Amino acid sequence: MGSEGPKAITIHVTGFKKFLGVSENPTEKIANNLKSYVEKRGLPPGLTLGSCTVLETAGEGAKSQLYEVLESSVASGDKNSNGTVVWLHLGVNSGATKFAIERQAVNEAHFRCPDQLGWQPQRLPIVVEDGSILKTKETSCSTESIFKSLKNRGFDVVQSDDAGRFVCNYVYYHSLRFAEQKGHKSLFVHVPLFSKIDEDTQMQFVVSILEAIAATC
Repeated sequence: MGSEGPKAITIHVTGFKKFLGVSENPTEKIANNLKSYVEKRGLPPGLTLGSCTVLETAGEGAKSQLYEVLESSVASGDKNSNGTVVWLHLGVNSGATKFAIERQAVNEAHFRCPDQLGWQPQRLPIVVEDGSILKTKETSCSTESIFKSLKNRGFDVVQSDDAGRFVCNYVYYHSLRFAEQKGHKSLFVHVPLFSKIDEDTQMQFVVSILEAIAATC
């Protein structure tokens, strides 16, 4: 029972491109700039920032891209093959003034407007073989511990059980399902627009989430 050092954990991050009503998606900028931001700031021992990918804001039409991104972590072996792999998905809630840690996703695609590829499902199951559109999948990340860590750092953050029924929930449901199958973990976090919480604060927040996930997984 000696000191084994910090546990190896790799966190992959995704953001989204623009979509109807949001011409500049803050999560696209965060995902694109996170690597360089982390290089300057540094991360705790054992924590590695993996891929940072910007996804098309689309459901069914972009599903193959999503799975390519998810499968890439398996194919690469993540170098830390005996460590934990976590997917952190970032999405924007244009009406929000706080950050939101999403605890679950629902097996329902009900898009209030067409996605960027023109798809607008109404009350469809995301994964037909999973059955009812009421079925939920919960993250295995310790959302309560992550929430407390972020609150203690002074961030305006809440926990949520409703990630909506648009592309964010669609991606989260697929990611949680993939994580279950591969022994990974997945977490979705909604952020406000930069006009509500500025870019630098949001970058600090995302790095703080990485650190909080590493400390609790």
